[in-house]
Amino acid sequence: MNLKILLLLTAGHFVTDINTGALPAFLPFIKESLALSYTKAASIILIFNITSSVIQPIFGYFSDRWSVRWLLPIGPFLASLGLGLLGLGPSYAWILLFASLSGIGQASYHPEGFKTVNFLSGQKKATGISFFHLGGNLGFAVGPILATLLFTHYGLKGSLWFILPGIIMLGVFLFTTQWKIKVSPPAIKAKHLARSGSSAQNLLPMTLLLLAVIFRSATRLSLLTFIPFYFITVLNHDPLVAGKYLSFFLLFGTIGVVAGGPLADRFGYKRTVLVSLGLTPVFLYLFLFTSGMLSLVFFAGAGLLIISSNSVTMAMGQSFMPQNVGMASGLILGLAMGVGGIGTTVLGWVADLFGVPFALQLIFILPLFAFLIFFFIPYPHHIRLLVPNLSRNPKSPGII
Repeated sequence: MNLKILLLLTAGHFVTDINTGALPAFLPFIKESLALSYTKAASIILIFNITSSVIQPIFGYFSDRWSVRWLLPIGPFLASLGLGLLGLGPSYAWILLFASLSGIGQASYHPEGFKTVNFLSGQKKATGISFFHLGGNLGFAVGPILATLLFTHYGLKGSLWFILPGIIMLGVFLFTTQWKIKVSPPAIKAKHLARSGSSAQNLLPMTLLLLAVIFRSATRLSLLTFIPFYFITVLNHDPLVAGKYLSFFLLFGTIGVVAGGPLADRFGYKRTVLVSLGLTPVFLYLFLFTSGMLSLVFFAGAGLLIISSNSVTMAMGQSFMPQNVGMASGLILGLAMGVGGIGTTVLGWVADLFGVPFALQLIFILPLFAFLIFFFIPYPHHIRLLVPNLSRNPKSPGII
């Protein structure tokens, strides 16, 4: 495992996902500024997820077939630029445009990043992916509280500060060479792969995995979207309280994702994911019916549980599509999460009709659907993956 490259990629993931975490925290202020309905406000998340997630398999397709390493420095910059311009949007259409620009930055970085990490991680795929996820989840955690603080001091124009990390990360990538990883084309890899069954045999488990990830991502995205509304408009708390809850949710999710990979490598992928999905609704309902520090503890625990399975499901998806690792990454992190984002918009419509508390209670049962679907995935899935030997010869085909 090449730690220097992994650290650089993780830093890029951190900068990219700061913007993803900040966007929901800006929504209540954008809603108030433009007098939007909950449906329109949630639609901003939908547009962001279409551009950041649904189109990720397209970038994954190109990543599997051609060298697109230049996306690694470009992705964090575009993600930061779009979010930074968000506060300057004079109308709803401009807000959607800037959210889309940030989303494209997200979509361009993740498949290439996850593919590179896959080939750096040796046999411990979940552990390597967990480390890469660490950067993203730290970014998620920092984003909400940073957005709230900047809004408090500068108003919506405080979003401009988010461009700075993107510029810094672009400079780091351009003035270093460690990130210039080259992996073997799929046609070459295929010769070294043991057959693990036909594509048709892998279709069912991959489909079930995508469905489970859709419900899990719908839960996470909906919580990030509606928890600020719950604290600010329903409970009439200070916006900083909402930012604190989101940041704790994502910070403990970071702990979960770091722990989830090694635990899955030791105790089994399927068992680890089932435990996390099964316990998440319990913690969410305990959060709703408690108050003060206790509710914060339960909400943070829910974040730890639900996000802990991210790296595990990514490793599983890549094992189902070993010759198309970039595409698998795009499907798991992109398409499935993007479709999950559609559920957020539907729940915005529910919140308009029945109120935010009712929408939250619907959100809390979504992990149970993910649990039931995941239970029927046949796993372990035995397959030999080509692992480039980077330690013996740094000039081997794994590196240029």
